[in-house]
Amino acid sequence: MEADYAIVGGGVVGLSVAWGLLKRGKRVLVLDGGDGSFRASRGNFGLVWVQSKGMKQPRYARWSQQSAAIWAEFAAELGHNTGRAIPLEQNGGYDLHFSEETLEATVRDYETLKHRLDGDYPYEVLGHNALRKEEPHIGPKVVGAILHHQDGHANPLRLLQALADDVRRLGGTVLTGKTVTAINKSDLFRIACDDGTSVEAAKVILSAGLGAAQLGPQLGFKAPIRPQRGQVLITEKLPKMINRPSLIARQVDEGGIQIGATNEEVGLDDRVTQPGLSGLAAEAIAAFPALARAQLVRSWGALRVLTPDGLPIYQESKTIPGAFLVTCHSGITLAAAHARLLPDWLEKTDKAPDLEVFSENRFAVS
Repeated sequence: MEADYAIVGGGVVGLSVAWGLLKRGKRVLVLDGGDGSFRASRGNFGLVWVQSKGMKQPRYARWSQQSAAIWAEFAAELGHNTGRAIPLEQNGGYDLHFSEETLEATVRDYETLKHRLDGDYPYEVLGHNALRKEEPHIGPKVVGAILHHQDGHANPLRLLQALADDVRRLGGTVLTGKTVTAINKSDLFRIACDDGTSVEAAKVILSAGLGAAQLGPQLGFKAPIRPQRGQVLITEKLPKMINRPSLIARQVDEGGIQIGATNEEVGLDDRVTQPGLSGLAAEAIAAFPALARAQLVRSWGALRVLTPDGLPIYQESKTIPGAFLVTCHSGITLAAAHARLLPDWLEKTDKAPDLEVFSENRFAVS
């Protein structure tokens, strides 16, 4: 089986890129791992988030803003094509604070970033009383919040399903249950899987999340990627009580409240723990006391895909041209950019975004 592009990794990142390339008439093959694979796409928090991104690298803030700005149109097209609506709200999001000191420090950081973005960073600071008008269920321990107007949230599982459906509708091939073990290149890239499957492609994109750490060096990449565990809680379906999402809690389109998430350096361990879940519950109740009466229906742990500085990596191999590494921990936020804008970078068109700051060169030791 031969394709213009073989994409290793069938999560939101890989499928978004596949969708964009198929829209440009490319033949695309996606190799997705088995059910035992670590899958950030199925365990994430579902935020379309600009706030706090790129505090030390404004290009990342811009990239997140670009993606957030085209997310609604992207989701609408997927929904129209597949009949799978992707619930999306982009009415802003909160950074909730329990102390005046942390709120003031964050505002100072945001003002610095806003200046570096030429003023394009629309946020406002809400004291407790102003916040309570927006969120009547907010608790007295919350001293205030930063409301960023470019933020929102979506249903990530609906996005994943719609992408998979539309990639196939556009003529893409998605092979599931395929664990890639080796990638070699002669005239074409030959990709071998542990079940004996072998495919060929003119170019290859490595978007396998944590799997890139093992496969990357075969293609000349450093791939300095590590896992970070995030645990999440889900309540029963409740009447509307949270109007906008925050990093502490969001009310999903189906009514349940998603509470999260931890940030734990525990290696490849995606289990839930009682201390982790208890900490999440306590913080959520401090923010929204009414949650103390809510029934919890499920919990999970999932692994983020992080680079040393938290920024994405977009890199063509210096030693094996035609091999690309595409990885990030904000696959939902950046899905629209990966689908609409990244293919121009892959194809080196005159519309290609400048992504040089996201290359692996930034990890070089002087």
